[in-house]
Amino acid sequence: MLIIPIKDGENIDRALKRFKRKFDKTGAMRQLRARKQFIKPSVKNRQKIQKAQYIQNLRDSESI
Repeated sequence: MLIIPIKDGENIDRALKRFKRKFDKTGAMRQLRARKQFIKPSVKNRQKIQKAQYIQNLRDSESI
C-alpha cells in the first residue's frame, strides 16, 4: 500500500505527481501486463538474449 504524506498547503497536483512516480517505481502495472498472457520460458530466454545483443551492438557502435 502506497502512503503519500501531504504537507500543509501542498498542491494536490504535486501530491498526485509524487503518487504516480512512486507507483511507477513499484512496477505493479508492468507486472499486471506481463501476467495477462503466458510466455514460454524459451521465448523469455530468446528475448533476453536478443536484448543483450542489441545493447552490445549499441555499445560497440558508440566506441567506434
